[in-house]
Amino acid sequence: MGTLYVVATPIGNLEDITLRAIRILGEVDALACEDTRMTRRIFDRHEIKRPRTLFSYHEHNEKNAGARILGLLNEGLSVALCSDGGCPGVSDPGYRIIRDSQAAGHLVDILPGATAVTTALLASGLSTASFSFKGFPPRKSGPRKRFLEADGASPHTQIIYESPFRIGKLLADAFEVLGDRQAAVCIELTKKFERVERGYLGDLARDFADRKVKGEVCLVIAGNNPKFCREA
Repeated sequence: MGTLYVVATPIGNLEDITLRAIRILGEVDALACEDTRMTRRIFDRHEIKRPRTLFSYHEHNEKNAGARILGLLNEGLSVALCSDGGCPGVSDPGYRIIRDSQAAGHLVDILPGATAVTTALLASGLSTASFSFKGFPPRKSGPRKRFLEADGASPHTQIIYESPFRIGKLLADAFEVLGDRQAAVCIELTKKFERVERGYLGDLARDFADRKVKGEVCLVIAGNNPKFCREA
């Protein structure tokens, strides 16, 4: 049987990769990655020998590419899976091929590493005792508000990914639904122009209402606890 290596890759700074990931990427028979151009930057930066088989695996070809991965594993080969940044399967395709590989009896080896989830949580300065990662919210306001309401009473810190084009709208809806809680907008984490803006949802919603934001965004919102809420 074959081995599927699920490899976490840097979310920005190319130095944020483990020694084991560098070794495995240079040893596997094949590599399935979200964007081959992005992954080549890692190989070039760390002088990793590229595998003889390199192909894309993303949400638009997940079924066909997944079948190709299983075919290689059935031949007894080793395959690495990585996304453009972070851990495959975390708001990126990956869990299906992990599940299918396990079901077929192949070894699945997870290589931990960088992820925006815990990076943003720590950068926010909010409670790390317990948290809920919610991925990307719906694009329309109505479903987005229901998305936020689902955990509105929860004491857990919430972590949400969002497009830079919609962060202002998300903050406005969060302020309306959750009240004036402490939050942090994390932009371009680990990259050259990284910045984290902390404050209350009401202030952040006004600040980002008409602001043009570039780069990847992660919003961290305090749980339902009086010590993180602004008194009316």
